[in-house]
Amino acid sequence: MIERIETGQRMSKIVKHNGTVYLCGQVGAGDSITEQTRDCLARVDALLAQAGSSREQILQAIIWVADMADFAEMNAVWDAWVPEGHAPARACGEAKLARPELKVEIIVTAAY
Repeated sequence: MIERIETGQRMSKIVKHNGTVYLCGQVGAGDSITEQTRDCLARVDALLAQAGSSREQILQAIIWVADMADFAEMNAVWDAWVPEGHAPARACGEAKLARPELKVEIIVTAAY
């Protein structure tokens, strides 16, 4: 069974299937990469909780940054957020994001 949560015409914020939860890409508010990453990860936490999961159950994360010059600053926030011993498989690349003010987008897949 597939369960879609907060579904709109274009996407669902959460899709659950066979013990796996898929989150739509999350962006954050703020002017700096640090602020945006913190806000983005807070949104991930909230969606995971809504889906019956948590950051300890993340299987994979895909991170897009608008400028790889921000990679270390984004990683500082990420590293403090990921629970020790629960680092997921992860990829990070540079991409032009949906709006010019966005600096980071994170896509998460987790177990539940």
